[in-house]
Amino acid sequence: MAQAYVTETGSGGSGPERRGARFLRLLDGWRGDRRVWRRGLVLAAIAVLLALVMLLHASVPNRIGNLGSLTETFLPWLGVLIPVLLVLALVRRSATALIAVLLPATVWLTLFGGLLVDRTGSGGDLTVATHNVNADNPDPSGTARDVAASGADVLALEELTQSAVPVYEKALAPTYRYHSVQGTVGLWSKYPLSDAEPVNIRLGWTRAMRATVTTPEGRIGVFVAHLPSVRVKLEAGFTARQRDKSADALGEAIAGDVMQKVVLLGDLNGTMNDRALNAVTAQMRSTQGAAGSGFGFSWPASFPMARIDQIMVRGVEPVTSWTLPETGSDHLPIAARVKLDETGS
Repeated sequence: MAQAYVTETGSGGSGPERRGARFLRLLDGWRGDRRVWRRGLVLAAIAVLLALVMLLHASVPNRIGNLGSLTETFLPWLGVLIPVLLVLALVRRSATALIAVLLPATVWLTLFGGLLVDRTGSGGDLTVATHNVNADNPDPSGTARDVAASGADVLALEELTQSAVPVYEKALAPTYRYHSVQGTVGLWSKYPLSDAEPVNIRLGWTRAMRATVTTPEGRIGVFVAHLPSVRVKLEAGFTARQRDKSADALGEAIAGDVMQKVVLLGDLNGTMNDRALNAVTAQMRSTQGAAGSGFGFSWPASFPMARIDQIMVRGVEPVTSWTLPETGSDHLPIAARVKLDETGS
């Protein structure tokens, strides 16, 4: 009997059987234990609450510290709690908690499972990119060269300072023949630009612009925007009132644009889930959501947790969307390849 025990538990090909035996022993420990249904009721309640928050996030009120927008900004990260609850349910040996954990897991997969699928395609007529270069960027020339190397035909830059603009203009001149800078945002293009002008987003200074780009496949209207920053403060919560007002103004400008083909490039300081951006997101498609792979988080560059930089389109078909390597900024640049609808104006 002793020899048989040594052989069964020794090294070699018996590893899988040993792990399987441990799992069976774990199940044996649960059999006949009537408390498996009574234990872990608090864990089960937390799991149900987590599922409800994700499922009904649009109902989380914004009246107190913009809690709804804060939740929606980091909504995908609520999924991190699911494996934690699973482990705790196993440790507590609670069948009730284990079953309850299936609820948030199902909701998370329903909301974000599609983003785990590679939706990138090939082809397209135009490559666009956008980058918040950071006003305190220590190497603007290097950042300009990095984003130009992406192959973008149209490039938007945000958070430009007066002193840095000449540096970007010089570094990008060999790649882009046409450009326009309005306030702290700029647009560089390999194709002719016209009608470049600021867009009033109710700030008192210029952080948005609009121009027409004449491509070989036709004209498109291109918006560049840098919405006001948001802050998370202990005493005030998620402070985003100015951002929300500017988002509404930007949405009005896009809705009133006469072009059928419109591209929005910029740092919106909000995610596609954030209800505060509905004036924009309700009328445009995210290239990442339509033709990306993964979440495409862009901020902060050192450990991206949210996609607050956006490429959005109307009357244009996204083909592929991706995040570019880190530069000297605290944001990652993003790019997309799109197919222009030749039937549009």
